[in-house]
Amino acid sequence: MLSVNELINKKRTSQKISMITAYDFAFAKMAEMAQVDQILVGDSLANVMLGYSSTREIGMEEMLVFTKAVAKGAPHTHIVSDMPYLSDSNAKLALENAKKLIEAGAKSVKLEGAKLEVIETLVANNIAVVGHLGLLPQTASNFKQVGKAPQEELQILKEAELLTKLGVFEIVLEHIPSGLGQKITQEVDAITIGIGAGPFTDGQVLVLHDVLGMHNGKYPPFASPFKDFFSEGVQGIKEYIQSVNSTSN
Repeated sequence: MLSVNELINKKRTSQKISMITAYDFAFAKMAEMAQVDQILVGDSLANVMLGYSSTREIGMEEMLVFTKAVAKGAPHTHIVSDMPYLSDSNAKLALENAKKLIEAGAKSVKLEGAKLEVIETLVANNIAVVGHLGLLPQTASNFKQVGKAPQEELQILKEAELLTKLGVFEIVLEHIPSGLGQKITQEVDAITIGIGAGPFTDGQVLVLHDVLGMHNGKYPPFASPFKDFFSEGVQGIKEYIQSVNSTSN
């Protein structure tokens, strides 16, 4: 398992860092066997696993169940667990919930936005923190790219610098211009993990179900499937049904 210091050292030595989401025992086991650097138990499980329209529809109860499952499947991988919507609305509550996620098997927690007091409290209590800037799904009114306007770009860069000073060791940069992703990566000591932030970040994260082509819906513009598990799965089930139907009584 890569420690925080080992992950930071990968940035310092210009080694790319791989991260993928996983939400259950079976796929966490698969991700660990593939030797991914980090697994993110993302609140995107609301959409991917539970069929909700928004990540705001789940809370700590769901995150704890899925974090425990992933920890059992990938005991030797650095697991990052999302702080769900409103679980970090104040410093005291955030600390209580972060401790629960760590007890469930996470090695670090991720929270969206520049919540400075919350981050300061978590770091002071030895909780490894991953930031998340750019597009923030928990509060976004739409999912268009952010950071194109000069004022937005400056704000995101400033927030990245503030988070790094507070002790955040890694920052997920979502759906921002490639040039901004590169600038942040060059100017902050924290690891940068891009998702739709261009190729110049320290690493990348994608949703496992997008990577493996496990659905027949619309893919984000920055995510192309590497396999077609959906079609293979449908075909496999069809063949199973045929075998059932062909069995004589």
